[in-house]
Amino acid sequence: MTPLAAAANENLAEISNYLIYSSMAVYTLAFFAHIAEWTFGSRSKVARTAAALTAAREAGAAGAAASAPAVQVRGKAGGTAVLDQPKVTTRSAAGTRDVPDGPGAAGGTVQGDLYGRIAVSLTALAFLVEAGGVVARAMSVQRAPWGNMYEFSITFSTVAVGAYLVLLALKKNVRWLGLILVTTVLLDLGIAVTWLYTDSDQLVPALHSYWLWIHVSTAIFCGAVFYIGAAGAVLYLFRDAYEGKLVCGANTWRFTASIMERLPSAASLDKFSYRINAAVFPLWTFTIIAGAIWAGDAWGRYWGWDPKEVWSFVTWVAYACYLHARATAGWKGRKAAYLALFAFACWIWNYYGVNILLSGKHSYAGV
Repeated sequence: MTPLAAAANENLAEISNYLIYSSMAVYTLAFFAHIAEWTFGSRSKVARTAAALTAAREAGAAGAAASAPAVQVRGKAGGTAVLDQPKVTTRSAAGTRDVPDGPGAAGGTVQGDLYGRIAVSLTALAFLVEAGGVVARAMSVQRAPWGNMYEFSITFSTVAVGAYLVLLALKKNVRWLGLILVTTVLLDLGIAVTWLYTDSDQLVPALHSYWLWIHVSTAIFCGAVFYIGAAGAVLYLFRDAYEGKLVCGANTWRFTASIMERLPSAASLDKFSYRINAAVFPLWTFTIIAGAIWAGDAWGRYWGWDPKEVWSFVTWVAYACYLHARATAGWKGRKAAYLALFAFACWIWNYYGVNILLSGKHSYAGV
């Protein structure tokens, strides 16, 4: 490499660092905007009572309409009259609660919604800045920017935010996830720039393969989406406990009620977490297969019981058990949520614990 090219790469690395720190600043602004959304979206007790009564009246009117379905008669040739079969409304499964979703973080208020829109806009801006930092890092090393834990971490948080923004663009009700997402992204980036940072460098010869783009990119994407599913499972546990207290007539703190009542219902959060995990599980299967193929090309064996390989398979088994229990044993609710969180904990251990504490061909203990 010529001195001029080396200097250009160093400049790109500095630009990457500047963009990553800039994205952290914008994420911090988004964090405070989300805090304002939840704060100003909190409705008074009178407003909450009025909203509950309105929902009850609407539910009562819908129930009355359903109990007396309109019967239409249409004529046929020969004077025969045929009654249209009324539509059948399918209720929730046994043991679940028919609870409507909350109004969201903004609480259905204009001011809360304004701060929420500002928070989403700042999150999108931070995403673009952080993505620019990842691209600049890739240009500085002239390879895929996933050669160490620092590069993996900044790409992971970028993909997680990108997945969240895509769900918003698809009109999915996920804005309640914004505060948790931005908080954990700031934590991830803080760990990356403080403890995981390494200077730009080239990979060992065995890792110079197009499989780096395939295997590692899918691993990052799966981890980011698994994180969103895990966040939904955590919120489900809190919301389910809150609904259980309401059913039992127990008193709840006003702060707790203000937060919980704006989230989707426990049934919706349970369904959200399941659909997210089920959607990405086939890609995680492909990630393990792609890694085995790459290992065969790089090290001459497809499977060697390396700690990273073992824990990747353990993670696959955990998610497979979760999906199997949901599909066959009818596991829903808290048992399924605990199993989903255990599976994601295996993924986190596979990333941090295995890379730092255990030695193997995938070890990044030198960061």
